[in-house]
Amino acid sequence: MPRYRHISVAVPVLAESENLPQLLSQLRGQTFRHFTLYICVNNEEGGFGFDDNQACLRLLQQVHDLPLVVIDRSSVGKGWTGKKKGVGWARKLLFERIMSEHDPDELVVSLDADTAIDADYLESVLHTMNTHPTSSAFAVPYYHPLCGSDQVDRPMLRYECYMRHYLINLLLIHNPYAFTALGSAIVFPLWAYRRVGGITPLQGGEDFYLLQKFAKTGVVELAHAHPSHILSTVKPQGRTSHRVPFGTGPAVAGGLGLMADRYPFYSPQGFAAVKATYDSFPALYLHDCPTPMTAFLQQQLCTDDLWQPLRRNFHTADRFIHACTERVDGLRILQFLKSNPAFRLPETALPVNFLTDPLPSLQAYRNQLFDREMQLRQQAHS
Repeated sequence: MPRYRHISVAVPVLAESENLPQLLSQLRGQTFRHFTLYICVNNEEGGFGFDDNQACLRLLQQVHDLPLVVIDRSSVGKGWTGKKKGVGWARKLLFERIMSEHDPDELVVSLDADTAIDADYLESVLHTMNTHPTSSAFAVPYYHPLCGSDQVDRPMLRYECYMRHYLINLLLIHNPYAFTALGSAIVFPLWAYRRVGGITPLQGGEDFYLLQKFAKTGVVELAHAHPSHILSTVKPQGRTSHRVPFGTGPAVAGGLGLMADRYPFYSPQGFAAVKATYDSFPALYLHDCPTPMTAFLQQQLCTDDLWQPLRRNFHTADRFIHACTERVDGLRILQFLKSNPAFRLPETALPVNFLTDPLPSLQAYRNQLFDREMQLRQQAHS
C-alpha cells in the first residue's frame, strides 16, 4: 500500500497575474487529482505588487473547480510589515498551514507561479516518493525555457550552466549535498519537515537551507524513480527579477558582466579537495591529520581545534563521521571553493563563449550538461 496518497501544492504569489492562469490550467490538467492547492498572495504593506496581487486575489475568487486555500498577505492591513516579509515567510506560512490540516504522511510540492509543469508531474513525484518512502525530500529536475530575448537568455543560460556544472561535480564525488535548490522544485513529506524544525524564513536562499536540513537528517532524492518520468521537469521562467537578493532572477538581471566573478565555474581540483577532506573523516576520528579544508575551516569557524570537540560528543566512528559531514556542509563547501582563486576556471577554459557564441551553441552546451546531470542523478540513487 503506498505511503503517500494526497499532495498539498504550495505556491507563493507576488505580482503573478500574468502567470497564474497558466499554473491553474496546468493543475487542472494533472493526471493525479488528489491534491489541494495552497496559495499565499503576499507583498509588503502598500509595497511592490499590491495592485497586481489584488488582481490575483480576484482571479482566485473565481476558481471553483480546484480544491483551493488562499492566504491573503496582500490586502490593506494584511501585507508584510517589519522584518517578517518576503518569499521565505510566504513559504513558511504555506507549509505551516498545510501542517495544521494534514497528517505527517502528507506530501508537499513546493512550486512557483511562473513555473510550468507537465500533466503527469504530480503523479510522477508521488510515484518517486512512494518508491523511496523513507527519503526526506526530492530535488526535482528543472529546465529554464528560452524566452526569445538575447538579453535575458544569455545570462540565464550562463547561470543555469554554472549551477549544472557545480552539481555534476558534486555528484561525481558522491557528496551528500549534491542538489540544486529551487523553491519551485522541492517535494517533501510533512514528517520530514517536522523533523528538521521547518523552514528558516529568509529573504532568499530559504530553499537551499531547507534542502540542506533534509540532507543532514536523511536522503534527498535526485531522480524520478521510473525511467519514463526522467524528463518530467519543472520549467521556471528565466526572467529578470529583483524580488530576492540572489538566485536566477537577480543573476539574469545582473547580466553577463558580473557572472564570471559572482558565479564562477570551479575546477575538478577544487572538488577533489572536498572529497579528500570527506575521505579523511574516518582517520580524524582516531587522531588529527591535515586535510585540504583544514585551514579554511579553522578560519571560518574561528577555532584551531576542529575535531576534538566532535570526538568528545560523538563516541562511535559512524556518529563522528556524520557530525563531520554536518559541519562541513553544502554552505561550507561553496565557501571553500569561493575562497581559493586557484579553483576558479577561467571563462576561456569553457567550451563556449557566453558573450559571443550564437544562442544555439549555448543552448546545446546547456543541454549537454542537462543530459549528463540526469545520467548522474539516476546513478546516484539507482
